[in-house]
Amino acid sequence: MRLRCAVLDDFQQVATEIADWSSVADQVETVSFSEHFASEDELVAALAEFDIVVTLRERVPFPASLLTRLPRLKLLVASGMRNSVIDYAAAEARGVTVCGTASSSTPPVELTWALLLGLARGIVTESNALRSGGPWQQTVGADLHGRRLGLLGLGKIGSRVARVGLAFGMHVSAWSQNLTKEHADEVGVELAPSKEELLASSDFVSVHLALSDRTRGLLGPAELALLKPTAYLVNTSRAAIVDQDALLAALREGRIAGAGVDVFDVEPLPADHPLRTAPRLLATPHLGYVSRANYETYYGQALEDIRAFLKGAPVRRLG
Repeated sequence: MRLRCAVLDDFQQVATEIADWSSVADQVETVSFSEHFASEDELVAALAEFDIVVTLRERVPFPASLLTRLPRLKLLVASGMRNSVIDYAAAEARGVTVCGTASSSTPPVELTWALLLGLARGIVTESNALRSGGPWQQTVGADLHGRRLGLLGLGKIGSRVARVGLAFGMHVSAWSQNLTKEHADEVGVELAPSKEELLASSDFVSVHLALSDRTRGLLGPAELALLKPTAYLVNTSRAAIVDQDALLAALREGRIAGAGVDVFDVEPLPADHPLRTAPRLLATPHLGYVSRANYETYYGQALEDIRAFLKGAPVRRLG
């Protein structure tokens, strides 16, 4: 009898085409789900008869309450090597092996710049007007050269974003709670003396921090009030780092020039969510990691994880 494998959140319906699942077809029946299961009850109903689950990033939480209700589950594969929404202790207690995959930082760097450039030059507004027969030239673009890019976080992604900013001729500064001058010097950027100074002095602010107790709500009403009215905020990291209500208020009241957002408190974003109609917002549906190369890695290595598990020698274990 073959095991059953569920691939979750295959929104583009490419998971079973982008990798060669036939390599495990004699032992595993694979079913791809393109719809998102938002509640635990929906997940239990969909996954009760599956032995293996492949989950995309941190889209679906796997707390102890869910794992307890999936008695057949033996292998959980998550894309990436870090996942904050899986209860590893509960998985171990239930005999569930958890494995990960590699993940490239290149796609989120590129999307950050797509959002930043789209905001600066009014790309969506101008494109929509041109295609609909609207007015010819509505916006006056914001320059990058000579302007200040402030980065919250200068890790793997933030450092690469910084180098692109420098190539555009921007003045780049960075801040995080653990950032040292030595590392800032290595990247070639200025170390901002404080978060407040970075926010107040920057023309563009981009968030590149991991979500933790220290960064949750890092940008609240008081911090957003420090931004210039001509400044733009970009967040491709985690939604909870920026107070969503405060951001919405700043956009509606015109207290900042605009925001580029790829991450949300609830994903997929409900159809009636106020951010869907917020002014001055360029939003994308969490595309930061979504690229062909990344998907080839995710699903190709998910297959490697499954094959190794079937041989009794799991690889890339998480927990």
